[in-house]
Amino acid sequence: MKVAIYARVSTDKQDNANQLEQLREFASKQSWEIVTEYKDTASGSGRRTRPQFDAVMLAASQRKFDLLLFWALDRLSREGIVKTLGYLEPLRTWGCGWRSYKQPFLDTGNEMTNGIVLSVLAAVAKQERITLSERTKAGLQRARRAGKRLGRRVVQVDVKAARKLQADGLGLRGIAKKMGISINTIQRALRAV
Repeated sequence: MKVAIYARVSTDKQDNANQLEQLREFASKQSWEIVTEYKDTASGSGRRTRPQFDAVMLAASQRKFDLLLFWALDRLSREGIVKTLGYLEPLRTWGCGWRSYKQPFLDTGNEMTNGIVLSVLAAVAKQERITLSERTKAGLQRARRAGKRLGRRVVQVDVKAARKLQADGLGLRGIAKKMGISINTIQRALRAV
């Protein structure tokens, strides 16, 4: 059986090596041939594009593999029931199976996955994303109340000096370099006045 592996982590601070190692080992034990691996570093919330996920779906529609193996349902999607089913159903219609490594009952060969279990797990994955967002917002609010300054550091721009350099014929790039700040910062400062 030809298998494609899909692994996803949410941020650059994470690594999908653990997922890949376990998925490869599992496929090997099944005597499955891994034809390709797709790896995304993006949120599974649907707010950011996932180029490798899009490539998985395209390859599945072209029948380049027989089974999509992923680590857990929340690595595939955290977008809720309708969206998650919207990803899994086309796989089935294209003749491509799917299987969750951590949730072996989530398998196209298991009739139980066609209903309640899949829906509940998709809802739980979405709720986990919402809870994570709420915890992050609460942490930011606590930090603000404690007097911590969040966001970019404030950069003071001597607009008068920048205007003089501009009048002397220096472009934005040159002004920014001479003043030791970014082009965007100098543009914002000059627009603000």
